[in-house]
Amino acid sequence: MRVIKLPLGELKANCYILAKGGKALIIDPADEADFILEKLMREKLEPLALLATHGHFDHVMAVGEIQLSFKIPFYIDKQDIFLIERLEDTAKFFLGYKPGVIKPQKIKFLKEGKMKIGPFEFKVIKTPGHTPGGVCFYFEKEKFAFVGDTIFKDGIGRYDFSYSSKIDLFESIKKLRKLPKDTMFLPGHGEDFKIS
Repeated sequence: MRVIKLPLGELKANCYILAKGGKALIIDPADEADFILEKLMREKLEPLALLATHGHFDHVMAVGEIQLSFKIPFYIDKQDIFLIERLEDTAKFFLGYKPGVIKPQKIKFLKEGKMKIGPFEFKVIKTPGHTPGGVCFYFEKEKFAFVGDTIFKDGIGRYDFSYSSKIDLFESIKKLRKLPKDTMFLPGHGEDFKIS
């Protein structure tokens, strides 16, 4: 499996394109849908699904626009659907202008445990705290964990939002620390890292 990392949007959220046998998964399609679509075309990849580690606007703004080109499902934890419902308003609040956001369609809810989409096999790990529906995607064979805004190389996710929970976030980080030591953590912002 090949991982293409694209820091996108004003907040430089990491969008990941996972490529295997001409198929692709897109994790956290942050922004700049045209750039993501062009990358898929250049790499000759057929996307199978869009996955969100959580529902914050800077991680999902490109979903609806990508779905105009590819009628593929968007997976997110049910507890973060309220963030998708107020996507445009939240983006306007944080960015200072109203971006033209196309709301995601074909929404499917993630469940904790093993998941398979085409040639991709991984585990969904519930990691609430930063948001109520935060999840991580763990690829055991490849030793990758896509951790969103739960944990970063030099810090942890924010828990000062009204819907966040410091207690839940610390429990989620404990859960991630139980993954094998050689696991590469790919966060929602910044550089990849391993937990020592």
